[in-house]
Amino acid sequence: MLLASWRKDAIRSFQRRHGRAPDGRITAQTLADLNVPLTRRVRQMQLTLERWRWLPVGLHTAPIVANIPEFRLRAYDEKYNVTLSMNVVVGKAYDHNTPVFSDAMQYVVFRPYWSVPHSIAKAEFLPRIARDPDYLAKKGFEVVNSRQQVVTSGTVTSDILAQLRTGKLYIRQTPGPKNSLGLVKFIFPNSYNVYMHDTPAQEFFAKSRRDFSHGCIRLERPADLAAWVLRDNPRWGMDRVRAAMNGSPNQQVNLAHPIPVLIVYGTVIVNEDGLVHFYDDIYGHDAALEKVLAKGYPYPS
Repeated sequence: MLLASWRKDAIRSFQRRHGRAPDGRITAQTLADLNVPLTRRVRQMQLTLERWRWLPVGLHTAPIVANIPEFRLRAYDEKYNVTLSMNVVVGKAYDHNTPVFSDAMQYVVFRPYWSVPHSIAKAEFLPRIARDPDYLAKKGFEVVNSRQQVVTSGTVTSDILAQLRTGKLYIRQTPGPKNSLGLVKFIFPNSYNVYMHDTPAQEFFAKSRRDFSHGCIRLERPADLAAWVLRDNPRWGMDRVRAAMNGSPNQQVNLAHPIPVLIVYGTVIVNEDGLVHFYDDIYGHDAALEKVLAKGYPYPS
């Protein structure tokens, strides 16, 4: 009995180290992970280390780092100790990849609007509006112009629908608990229009694989991150953060100083527990890098 319990614990530990749900059962996926050759794991480490060489050096302030294949975010102090860690949801593989880049977080918006990108509006909203002109009103959306002035928060007429199709008018979701961005978003201006935000879809954080977004990064504990990034802003503690998340809509708070944000892609991590963890190459970046490096390193050694 004791041996069986030990074996289950060992399987769970192995599953956790490979980004799987630790159920203690030797499933087909667990068996496949067990059969990955050691040489493959070594190569995986080499590819991750190669990517680590590209990271910006000389970060003088505590950074926020989100690792895409791990579905995990960490905030570091000035001595690079982890002070905050949480699960995240990233962009869907194949069609909505979260990009790899670095930038600086500049401000936080509490109870934000969600401005629906035209590509999403065209693919997902306009067909529903065509079938039901009151669809937006029922779901808490409104139509605005380029100056963010409300054109209608009710029925969408055929003329308004035509302007939505051509991109002259826009759809946005009103603030509140059902908003797709949740009750707070974190902005680090970038050409990808990617940011971090809260979400009402909390059920995804319980999954072992968490690529479900359109590219932005959804946070498991957004209030904790808000309190962390505002820690140097006078009088901004957790109580005030929670009050802002449940208060007046669309309140922007500029950070006392910009905070470096790194969105990275590492399929091998030495975690806080000191163990090596392996993750799936969900976007195929490792495979692509391996093909490039097979032709010879393009970087000086």
